[in-house]
Amino acid sequence: MKSSVSILSLVSATLALLLASCATTPKPGPDGKLVDKKGEEVNPFPPGTYDHFKASKDYPKTSKVWKNDEVLAKTNESNSHVIISIEKQRGFFMNGDEVAIDYPVSTGKASRPTPPGDYKILEKQIDKASVSFGKIVDANGDVLVSDADSRKDVPPEGAKFVGAPMPYWMRLTWDGVGHHIGNVPRYPASHACVRGPRAVIPIIYGKVKVGTPVSVH
Repeated sequence: MKSSVSILSLVSATLALLLASCATTPKPGPDGKLVDKKGEEVNPFPPGTYDHFKASKDYPKTSKVWKNDEVLAKTNESNSHVIISIEKQRGFFMNGDEVAIDYPVSTGKASRPTPPGDYKILEKQIDKASVSFGKIVDANGDVLVSDADSRKDVPPEGAKFVGAPMPYWMRLTWDGVGHHIGNVPRYPASHACVRGPRAVIPIIYGKVKVGTPVSVH
């Protein structure tokens, strides 16, 4: 009698586990993507992998950065290149075909778009300020014009033009387009430059050289 009860209990427990598994295991939705029991999309890739990062619901608009530390460690000025995606507003620091860092960028706004093309870094400068864009401040340092263009806006008497800071400057064109640290909203917002986050740009700066290829598309 005890043996029969034990077998029945084992069968019941196994059935309960199977039912629970069926309830929680993601299943393909109408579009073929995996969804949970609430119908919400499930990331099918292992956490921590690049595939998981790219398959996240907020990618590419996320402000998060993904790094492959192993690839990054062996990346240097002799084997690195940079890819900038205007559509995704993402930058990719590359070692050959391998992604070392996937990071958010902000390219040029509609009135001053970042020109697509294949470039090479022409100049590197850690401390750099724009000679064209910045602000006009009075003698006390109070801002009179927050988005000034030195070619159009003339400072009143006693005031001066202060160029926008562009630290860790990597020049792409001689007419003022470069890649540097700056504010990175998740949309195009610059005056044609490619802004990147403070936590990433110095790393890239240290692993590229004058002549490193940069593709913007």
